[in-house]
Amino acid sequence: MIDLLTSEYSNYEYISKTFEFKKLTMSNNFQPPIGGTIYGTLLNHREALAALGDQVNVAPYKAPPKAPILYIKPRNTWAQSGDAVVVPSDTLELQMGATLGLVIGSTACKLTAANALNHVAGFVVMNDISVPRDSFYRPSMRFKCRDGSCPMGAYVPRDAVANPDALAVTVAIDGVAVQHTDTGGRVRSVAQLLVDVTEFMTLHPGDILSIGVAAHAPLARAGQHVTITIEGVGQLDNVLVAEESV
Repeated sequence: MIDLLTSEYSNYEYISKTFEFKKLTMSNNFQPPIGGTIYGTLLNHREALAALGDQVNVAPYKAPPKAPILYIKPRNTWAQSGDAVVVPSDTLELQMGATLGLVIGSTACKLTAANALNHVAGFVVMNDISVPRDSFYRPSMRFKCRDGSCPMGAYVPRDAVANPDALAVTVAIDGVAVQHTDTGGRVRSVAQLLVDVTEFMTLHPGDILSIGVAAHAPLARAGQHVTITIEGVGQLDNVLVAEESV
């Protein structure tokens, strides 16, 4: 059984065995699925990849990535809308990584572009928070896996989103929009990302795969209120607090 996934847009209970949705009480909380794994995707935004310039051609890789670059956001990173996000004492700011999460609804292995979306149960707003860094390709766990560094919003079923590759994304800090982007412009579209990932690994019901963070992710510091909105999916609100104050 997968835990309750509910939304202010479409309050449903996801049943892993039958993949049915049942009407439930109104809620805007995301409850992470039991047994699921959350995967981040690196350098899937064309502009972010282009911004690296010739760095992608130096050792040890000597070429742009040819397959999806994945990393895991473990359970200690999971948070929800309304939770406080702690800014560690060894950094002044955190990078706000607005992205769309794909909630896997059925076992996905060696998918095709034609059937890939059939294995997606729905979508969530995610903030893939990182400690700012210069490294790429293999992100350090101490930069990507701090406690509470993966807030997630409410669950929205797949049928509620007409085109997951064309959704407006806005990041606001203290009520002021600081980034306008969208879910397009990816090296791999939602369907192609699923095809390429499931070519070498199986995704299971309850897993969440993000499409990756867009270029120029904004920075926020302790005391600031961050709001991420994805068109048709929902809104994620978190306040940053200093580690010393916790």
